[in-house]
Amino acid sequence: MEKLKTLDVVALLEDQLARGLRRGQVGTVVEVLAPGVFEVEFSDNQGRTYAALALRSDQLMILHHDVAQVA
Repeated sequence: MEKLKTLDVVALLEDQLARGLRRGQVGTVVEVLAPGVFEVEFSDNQGRTYAALALRSDQLMILHHDVAQVA
């Protein structure tokens, strides 16, 4: 499994319905809180944050924008 780091773009692997988030929603890792735990920010198309929460690495999938990033 790839190691998550600050500014990685990620997608949720499971619903977080209590926070209004569904599987597949895209966010950005903004802080490493502890080993395997990350603060992820979810923003709209205008850059306004609508949710920020701590998530475990097993709840997230790193998204890639180009082929060169795939190992």
